Amino acid sequence: MSQYHLEIRVKPRPGLLDPQGKAIHHALNSLGWDGVHDVRVGKAMYIDLDAASEDEARNTAEAMCRKLLANPVTEDFEVTVVGVAEGATS
Repeated sequence: MSQYHLEIRVKPRPGLLDPQGKAIHHALNSLGWDGVHDVRVGKAMYIDLDAASEDEARNTAEAMCRKLLANPVTEDFEVTVVGVAEGATS
C-alpha cells in the first residue's frame, strides 16, 4: 500500500452566479486592474491517503468529492495525484 498526495480543486460551474468572484472582480477593477474580465472563486484541498494504486486513490478522492467535498449541482471538481510515498502503511 502506498500513500498518495492528492490535490482537489473545486470551482463553480460556468454560467452560475459567483457573488464572491463578482466582488473580487469589482474590487480589482476599482484598484485599477481594468484588464480583469472575470473572477471565479473556488477551493483547493490537499489530501494524503493510502491506496493500492494511483487509480484507486483517484477513484476514492472522486467519491469523496461526489459525497462531501463538492456540491454536484453547482460545482465541478478536478482530482490530481501530485505525489506518492512508496511503502507507507496504515
